[in-house]
Amino acid sequence: MLPSDSIGAEIGIWKGNFSKKILRTVQPKKLHLIDPYLYQEAENYQRALYGGQSGSQKVLDDIYNSVREKFKGEIAAGQAVMHRKLSEETAQEFADEYFDWIYIDGDHQYEFVKKDLESFYPKVKAGGLIAGDDYDDAGWWQGGVKKAVDEFLHTGAVKLIKIKKNQFVLRKN
Repeated sequence: MLPSDSIGAEIGIWKGNFSKKILRTVQPKKLHLIDPYLYQEAENYQRALYGGQSGSQKVLDDIYNSVREKFKGEIAAGQAVMHRKLSEETAQEFADEYFDWIYIDGDHQYEFVKKDLESFYPKVKAGGLIAGDDYDDAGWWQGGVKKAVDEFLHTGAVKLIKIKKNQFVLRKN
């Protein structure tokens, strides 16, 4: 559903596999890859990829370097831009209505998904798409994605387009 020849952002890159699919399928004009690759030691992150499952900051640094290598051609061509910082900090770098779409797959806890929605909403063009992953009640994040997205829908700022296989797609009014 993401339009080709567009400007988009993926929040939460991990190893870049979904980013590769976006580049191949959507063929965006520019794709901003946003991920701090920051190890989280807190107890609530023990089951998270960037917490207990990865084991250390060094592992995340190595993953970041491998992703930069994976996209070196796209980065050199200006098609992909990597942002190694928190998403709410990165959002401030863009003008309002810059993106045709964003895809949220970062920290799945409620307060972080809510922050991503609020931070990036003004950065998406009117009629643009806000999509993401893990829209369900399961996971170590205790349904945080679903709760934040449902609340955001109730603001009237977006319209639900589709939910399929835990993926959500919203259209900015």
